[in-house]
Amino acid sequence: MSSLNYGGQAVIEGVMMRGAQQWAVSVRAPDGRIVQHQEPLPAGYRNRWLQLPLLRGLVSLWDALGLGTRALLWSSNIAEGQEDQAQMSGAAAWGTVAASLALGIGVFFLLPMALTSLTDRWLSSSLASNLLEGALRLVIFVVYLLAMGLMPEIRRVFAYHGAEHKTINAYEAGAELTPEAVAAFSRQHVRCGTGFMLIVLIIFVLVSSLLGRPSLLVRLASRVVLIPLVSGIAYEVIKFSARHYETSRTVRWLLAPSLALQRLTTREPDAGMLEVAIASLQVVLRSEGLAAAETVESAETVLPVARS
Repeated sequence: MSSLNYGGQAVIEGVMMRGAQQWAVSVRAPDGRIVQHQEPLPAGYRNRWLQLPLLRGLVSLWDALGLGTRALLWSSNIAEGQEDQAQMSGAAAWGTVAASLALGIGVFFLLPMALTSLTDRWLSSSLASNLLEGALRLVIFVVYLLAMGLMPEIRRVFAYHGAEHKTINAYEAGAELTPEAVAAFSRQHVRCGTGFMLIVLIIFVLVSSLLGRPSLLVRLASRVVLIPLVSGIAYEVIKFSARHYETSRTVRWLLAPSLALQRLTTREPDAGMLEVAIASLQVVLRSEGLAAAETVESAETVLPVARS
């Protein structure tokens, strides 16, 4: 088994997986088939400067915003039976990335800061102000996840998220990649994006507290400027924690909130969902010579699999 940490993301009726050289997305079409697409990773992933500590956290952000959004848009077309219209690039894709980024910054970073500023007159210290801002940010994040989980379509995405985690856990444990074997594994994972966001929010409190309580405009601007730095630090924390999770009781204790929060963004997948996640990972493994070559021969392939 490769020492590379494979990762992925749930999409509409499917799962995207990323390896060292390739990424692939697999989606269950309305007629029961698994439709797959794979591409080489952009050259930037192999840039040695982006592999440096802190900077490599930017690659993780791109996974969620760039590749993730492209895979999400493509999966939406496939899941709706519009294979001839499925696209991964263009103005719509980049417009979605920009809108998602702006919305995320506004809701999770600027809004808590703006709300906290309304209470400044009653807060005696900058530490109290930053702690309140962090608490509001965390509450908004959890409420957002709870609200998303009430939507039937999103609950299915969360189930595919669980399938992605189970598949990665099974592969890292050296288990057979079959739905029956993969189903026994946990739907939580130490490198989950949900946990990454929680760590970002916590570190944001620590870093912003060092800045004190300057004017409102400076504080708002600092929240935007700090996002890449804090994300880079959070990535290193996740990477360190994943490396020492099995051997350190302290690390397991520190990551307990992250794993608990993942219960909001994952659901138990059915066998058909596990098939999709496994198929996506196998495409990446085959592209890297870690699994026997099978059906996938081109950048886009349709595999007949019965709907469960």
